[in-house]
Amino acid sequence: MPLILFIFLNFVPLLKAEDRRSIPLDMFLIIDGSTSFQNSKNDAIAWINAQGVDRVLIEGDSFTVWTAGDSSNLAYSGTISASGGKDGIKNLLRSLATDGEEADFSGALREAAARVSRTPQNRLSYTLLVTASAEGLERTLNGGAYNLLRWFRSEKYERWQVLVVAPDITPNVREAAASYMSSIR
Repeated sequence: MPLILFIFLNFVPLLKAEDRRSIPLDMFLIIDGSTSFQNSKNDAIAWINAQGVDRVLIEGDSFTVWTAGDSSNLAYSGTISASGGKDGIKNLLRSLATDGEEADFSGALREAAARVSRTPQNRLSYTLLVTASAEGLERTLNGGAYNLLRWFRSEKYERWQVLVVAPDITPNVREAAASYMSSIR
């Protein structure tokens, strides 16, 4: 019996082990700053704080936030530190204004794409766009930034939706398609 207890006690710390990401992340968040987002802002920010800030971001990651109202504005850019940086980010997200007539995501998408293209190979990048509805993207799509939204995945919630955007993936897609086409010949 003491041998079984000894073995069990040696494995208990391993049971608490978590999968931890070892590669740093650059998260780019673009939030609808139009009045149409006011009714869904609290729900969306709660989701971002729980799923993005608390669950994904770790010490050493960078986090950049833009609001997309009548124009795009940089709201925050910084690195997550061990000393409670997440609480400040959550408070900032809760306090973002939604007073623009329409959401213009194009400036923030272009800036995020430029930053993603400068991301070193030893870092990951992740771009989220949060809007009240797909109709909120109309101004951006008509304004010539549609190529930046060519590759995305969308999750729709009751009064808002989030798009995981890949503004820099086009060369990778072309390379994969060319590779596939050459393999079937």
